[in-house]
Order: sequence, then structure tokens, then C-alpha cells
Amino acid sequence: MAEFGDDPVDEAPAEPAGAGAAEQPAGDAAGNGNAGNSQPPATDQSLLEWVFESLGVAYLIVFLALSVTLVSLFVMNMLAARRDTLCPTELVEEFSQRLAANDNQGAYDLAKADESVLGQVLAAGLAKVSKGYNKALEAMQEVGEEESMKLEHRLSYMALIGNLSPMIGLFGTVQGMISSFQVIALGGSTPKPSDLAAGISTALFTTLVGLAVAIPAIAAYNILRNRVARLLLEVGVESENLMSKFEDMSPKSGARG
Repeated sequence: MAEFGDDPVDEAPAEPAGAGAAEQPAGDAAGNGNAGNSQPPATDQSLLEWVFESLGVAYLIVFLALSVTLVSLFVMNMLAARRDTLCPTELVEEFSQRLAANDNQGAYDLAKADESVLGQVLAAGLAKVSKGYNKALEAMQEVGEEESMKLEHRLSYMALIGNLSPMIGLFGTVQGMISSFQVIALGGSTPKPSDLAAGISTALFTTLVGLAVAIPAIAAYNILRNRVARLLLEVGVESENLMSKFEDMSPKSGARG
């Protein structure tokens, strides 16, 4: 207590030296600790980016090539499997009219100029009708089988893609699992799940994309195959009905025109 004049004055207790300075570094240290523990937010990755990254360039190119080829084959076979291409109604009507008018040569020229399957079948039958009705039927069946094989050959490439695509996906599955087990075998300690994620994602996405290509390919193949078979059956029925006029014709007793 110090005295100044007559009034006593209480002095505040002095703070220990360095106390304020100690609090400041402590606060800074706490702040620095929080800053060290804070992590930047993880960047979001879209599913499409994840698929591309998991597949890799090689599988991506292969599956894209198969997909583009499948779409091209589907469009081409759809155009080939139309009624106008296989069994046009206009040809049936005009051919029947010319036969009714005994214009056999005109009917032959009409069928020969038509590029449809029915036109080629009728032209083959009329070319052999002078040798008898049975020979004409044999010629028609031969041409019909030949055209059927051509159409089936085009469709078979779609079936090939449907069978090949899941096999490529299975190959990627095995490759991805081998990659994951390699991480386990070469790692000195228990691997983190993130270390195994790359191989597992490759295994899963190659299988997924392979099936995504194969399922539409097989479905489209069977749909188009049934459509072609139905139209070819109509070609056979129509051609036999149109050529039934010559059913009683004996060999070498008739001519084309």
C-alpha cells in the first residue's frame, strides 16, 4: 500500500511477467492445430467420369467400336427386312395381272427387273417353267434359300457382337481382380480399401458395359431374325400361289413368253 497525501491507495496486484505473452502463443497454437486438422473438401466425380476412368482407353475404344457397329448393323438389317424389300405388294398385283393376260414374257421381265426377293424367286421359276412345274419349284426354292442365307449372314454379325461383348467384359473382370490381388500380395501391410478400388471398379464396369452392349444386340438379332423368317415365308406362299397357273404344265410344253 502506498500513501499519497492523506488518502491511502490500493495497488492492483502485478501480473506475472510473460503471462499475456503465454496466452497469445497458446491461442495461436490452437488455431494452427485446427488449421492443420482441416482438409479440403473432396471433389465430386460424376458416374460417367468414373466409368471412363475405370474402363481405361483400351476397353473404352473396344466397347465404343462394338456399339457403333451394332447400331449400323441394326439400321442396315431393318432396311433389308422391310416388306417392300422382300415381298412387295405392288409386284404381286402387277405380276398376277400379267399372268392373267397370258403375258408370260412381260411377267418375267417385271420379276427380273425387281430387286426384291420375291422378284428374284419368280424370275427363277419362270425361267425354268418350260421344263415343268416341278423344275420351276426347285429353281424357286434354290433362289429363296440363297437369299435367306444372305439375310441370315448379315444378321449373324449382330449375334457375334452379342456373344463377344460379355466375353470382353469377363476378360476385364478377371484383369481387374488380378490387379486387386496384386495390390494385396505386394503390399507389406493390410491395404486400404481405396488401394483395391481401382481394380474392383475395372472388374465391375467392364462386366456392366459388356452386358449393356450384349443385351440389345441379342434382342435385336432375335427380333429381326423372326421378322425375316416371317417375310420369307410370305415370299414362299405368294410365289407358289402366283406360279400355280403352271401346275398342270408338262415338261417342254410351255415357254416363258
